[in-house]
Amino acid sequence: MAKTTTQQMTPSVEMIWNQLRGRLLAFINGRVQTPAVAEDLLQDVFLKIHRSIHTLDNPARLESWVYQIARNVLVDYYRKDRPGELLPDDLHIDDGADSQIQQRLSDSLHYMTLLLPEKYREAVVLSDFQHVPQIEAAERLGLSYSAYKSRVQRGRQMLREMWLQCCHFEFDRRGTIIDYHSNACNCCGEKGCD
Repeated sequence: MAKTTTQQMTPSVEMIWNQLRGRLLAFINGRVQTPAVAEDLLQDVFLKIHRSIHTLDNPARLESWVYQIARNVLVDYYRKDRPGELLPDDLHIDDGADSQIQQRLSDSLHYMTLLLPEKYREAVVLSDFQHVPQIEAAERLGLSYSAYKSRVQRGRQMLREMWLQCCHFEFDRRGTIIDYHSNACNCCGEKGCD
């Protein structure tokens, strides 16, 4: 009988489509070049949802589960169709956004930077927080310029992955954050993102 209750609680793909289609399309559209590609990727997302809806353990976490599928579809798209190109990393907040939101996101980003392995943390801090020119930073760390650039990129990628696992973001077409919420994982530090 408990199994029937769980099945009743699991949302249908049609309900997910009706509820999240518009926001998912906006999320994907902000990360690809054309609306046609975004529509194709949205179809891929819903195909994956249809195939794996049975793996959703907690219907209360439906939205974060769906957005994780969408992120995975985007990663697959960039790896397969556009080799060597990273996912867009323009996670910025609109200039008109609330300064409290900016401060909370900034605090969580600084906290997550502390979680990076030391060699990546040093490179990211020098480049992105202290704004040291990369050639000078490479010399400070005793690295070649290309090795330093590689560390910075890898550190940024690690931060991006941590941030996307910790928080769910909604973006406009330009990639500006228009809404976000924490996935309740406590990885943003004591204050969290919310």
